[in-house]
Amino acid sequence: MSKEELKAVDKTAKQKANKAKAKRPNLFVRIGRKIKEVFSELKKVSWPTFNKVLKDTGIVIAVVLLFLVVIALFDMGLTELLSLLTGIEL
Repeated sequence: MSKEELKAVDKTAKQKANKAKAKRPNLFVRIGRKIKEVFSELKKVSWPTFNKVLKDTGIVIAVVLLFLVVIALFDMGLTELLSLLTGIEL
């Protein structure tokens, strides 16, 4: 492509970019639209009941406590093994 053709393509691209920029509404209008979209989507969400939330929270706490016990026992076992191998009481 010749220099003139490249300049013409570049000029056309700049004009398109300026038109796209000019069509965009101001920042506050865009923020307002986005907030409306967020609230619209939140209305479509199926929220869990309070009892379901309590039940699921209880399950999570129970699983965390179970893993806490398993990891603590594993740690104690490895500590005892280390003290047996090295002869140093920890």
